[in-house]
Amino acid sequence: MTSERDVVQAGAAQWLDTLQDWVRIPSVSADPGHHGDVTASAEFLAEQLRANGFPDVKVLADGPWLPAVLAHWPSGDPDAVRVVVYGHHDVQPADGVERWTYPPFEPRIIDGVLHGRGASDDKGNIAMHLLGLRAHLAATGRTSPAVNLTLLVEGEEESGSPHIMELLHAYRDELAADLIVVSDTGIFGPETPSVCIGMRGLVAAEIHVHGPDIDLHSGSFGGAVPNPITELSRILAALHDDDRHVTVPGFYDDVIEPTEAERAATAALPFDEEAWITGPAASRAAAGEAGWTTLERIGARPTAEINGIWGGYTGPGNKTIVPTDAYAKVTFRLVGRQQPAVIQQQVTDFVTAAARPGVQVEIHWEGAGVAPLYVDTEHPATTATRAALGQAFDTDVVLMTREGGSGPEAELAGVIGAPLVFLGVMTDDDQIHAPNEKAVVSLLLKGCEAVAHLWRELAERGRAGLR
Repeated sequence: MTSERDVVQAGAAQWLDTLQDWVRIPSVSADPGHHGDVTASAEFLAEQLRANGFPDVKVLADGPWLPAVLAHWPSGDPDAVRVVVYGHHDVQPADGVERWTYPPFEPRIIDGVLHGRGASDDKGNIAMHLLGLRAHLAATGRTSPAVNLTLLVEGEEESGSPHIMELLHAYRDELAADLIVVSDTGIFGPETPSVCIGMRGLVAAEIHVHGPDIDLHSGSFGGAVPNPITELSRILAALHDDDRHVTVPGFYDDVIEPTEAERAATAALPFDEEAWITGPAASRAAAGEAGWTTLERIGARPTAEINGIWGGYTGPGNKTIVPTDAYAKVTFRLVGRQQPAVIQQQVTDFVTAAARPGVQVEIHWEGAGVAPLYVDTEHPATTATRAALGQAFDTDVVLMTREGGSGPEAELAGVIGAPLVFLGVMTDDDQIHAPNEKAVVSLLLKGCEAVAHLWRELAERGRAGLR
């Protein structure tokens, strides 16, 4: 009988061709002009799932959400583990096209690296389940998976999953599971496989400061009326103290501090901070909340970030005005027991209190946000996931790390009512959400192999072994 690795290697070329075809579809959920492409992306994935043997595949376009894909392949075994795999097929905008070495939606493989928007986040990591399942079937001699397999691939994750709760509740009966596998995370490094054991939560807002009702001549009115850009800048600067702690009252109330053992485990990771700063961070220094290391700041600490700011005149030359409006985009990453609704109210109160007379300050929240989630590191499913990755990477050492990103994992776990594990092979070098997104082909193929091993590992434990 052939091995999982043999099947993955034999099918790699065709699989990569299919993945590149998928990456060509600019499924940017944030841009209404690309919503037709999001639909095309969902239909493409549905077609590939059917071609790979899934007997029950649906494109879900019957709600307020952008099209998602739901697919089922029953095991046929009466006591098979029920697994829901979650990911997303929408991608980030590819703005700043002039900064892309290769056009974002014209994928190509150069020196073993797949370039293109979505190559890693998340089309590459979802596509692993196609070749991985094929390898699982061939290596085990089965005609159906060893687990009852369900895939839910949404089309709005890069827009904050604003309708994920409606989607989950609408199809709750079809999402009954013993385990959720999320393939939207990464590993510590190409030579250091790891499983993610925690994701931060997220809330996002736009702050609008309105000053005079029209743009004013800055010589005639400047210094005599409030300038909304100045006032907005003052509010934003007040979000942090000199030690970069967030100053919003109550912000840290529900933060759970990592234990000394957790901090020691983080400190023991083979992290080259200087290489990280000059490499994937493309920066000149590390900075953040005082008293915490860079890795702790990324995975275990909450943040307040200013993502964009604009207002007034930004064209060539000078236009001497006091502008009428100023805007900023802000996000807050959450950890521990921080809840999105609580943080939204605390920040709203902070911004409202910081407003000075003479300007109108409004804060508009983008959806309900998502809560943080942590994985049970002792759960048998976590052990199975680490074993599957270890087999794919030919190592007995698979680390456990936290990631700084956010997604609807807490909502998935809450509605489905099942434990959750992460299986993905993204790396910091993949430049997800940035120009020149890419994925290392050899890592994607290891991910395919890990998927194949995971279904066998879970089947060997059985439903009783996951309780």
